[in-house]
Amino acid sequence: MKDSFQINDPSRTDSAFSQSDEPWRDYGQVNERNQPAPRTVPDGIPLRDAYTRAQEPQNNEVLIITGYSGAGRTGAARALEDLDWYVVDNLPPQMLPALVGMMAPAGAGVHRLAVVIDVRSRAFFTELINTVEQLTETGVPHRILFLEADTATLVRRYESNRRPHPMQGNGMLLDGIHAEARLLAPLRSRADEVIDTTHMNVHDLSRHVRDVIAAEGNRPLKVTVESFGFKRGIPLDADHVLDVRFLKNPYWVDELRHLTGRDEAVANYVLNQPGALAFAKGYANLLAPMLNGYLVELKPFTTIAVGCTGGKHRSVAVSECIAAVLRDKGFSVRVVHRDLGRE
Repeated sequence: MKDSFQINDPSRTDSAFSQSDEPWRDYGQVNERNQPAPRTVPDGIPLRDAYTRAQEPQNNEVLIITGYSGAGRTGAARALEDLDWYVVDNLPPQMLPALVGMMAPAGAGVHRLAVVIDVRSRAFFTELINTVEQLTETGVPHRILFLEADTATLVRRYESNRRPHPMQGNGMLLDGIHAEARLLAPLRSRADEVIDTTHMNVHDLSRHVRDVIAAEGNRPLKVTVESFGFKRGIPLDADHVLDVRFLKNPYWVDELRHLTGRDEAVANYVLNQPGALAFAKGYANLLAPMLNGYLVELKPFTTIAVGCTGGKHRSVAVSECIAAVLRDKGFSVRVVHRDLGRE
């Protein structure tokens, strides 16, 4: 007699199911009694799949940075790097298609690639036009950013950094500048964006690159609210320091001493003191216009340090409150409690 076992299947009319000598024949099919095979997928998975949105693929972006030596190619590359672009400097043109082919089609990976290609690649540079045409033929979306400046400005910049022009050779500086201009003329005519940096400093160039290449919303301001204890020193990277030692210290309340500002009892004790909650919210509201101005001045992150004596109670509670207010205003905020666990 064959062994049998019970299964909990409401669609079954019999209580026993005989194991087949060759169970693989019945997998996903009906058995000899025309009964459905047991469920092998846990309940809920089809529903989860139905309500889970598929991740939308990200569009890859390729930017070729070129132009006159001394016109600010390095500054433009750094500005893009600060905006989370993957930047490769002084790339031989022949290597560009292979590098583009390594970009991830979807999900995590490199989706925004900027390459600096210029006359420093020497004889390889003459292949840049052919490489650009190859990208066009294969349907790879790309843009060319060309940087230039007038001759007097280029001469002044080279004289200040005391470096030879890459095309100067045995000639004079002006010979190198003019030779480079002739070589780059066909590429300049194909550029999607030409930036004249004659009257720009490095900060002006960064702002301009951010405006024309990468939208401001691509990298929101990152705010860190950090609690600390004054007895261990002020955080070195603090942009703003707030002293909350004027509030009553929960340390002197036996029931609260072992807790931290993350605990509701301590937070209520601190923020329910007269004027405490209004102070914390008012400070956050005061900071908001200033934080918006940081992005304009190319400062993508800031740290707000909130201190009390030990960094365990008052500063922690006030930090959490300030962070909540700033999040409600749309800022990207993380909270760090430097001295928790060090008491």
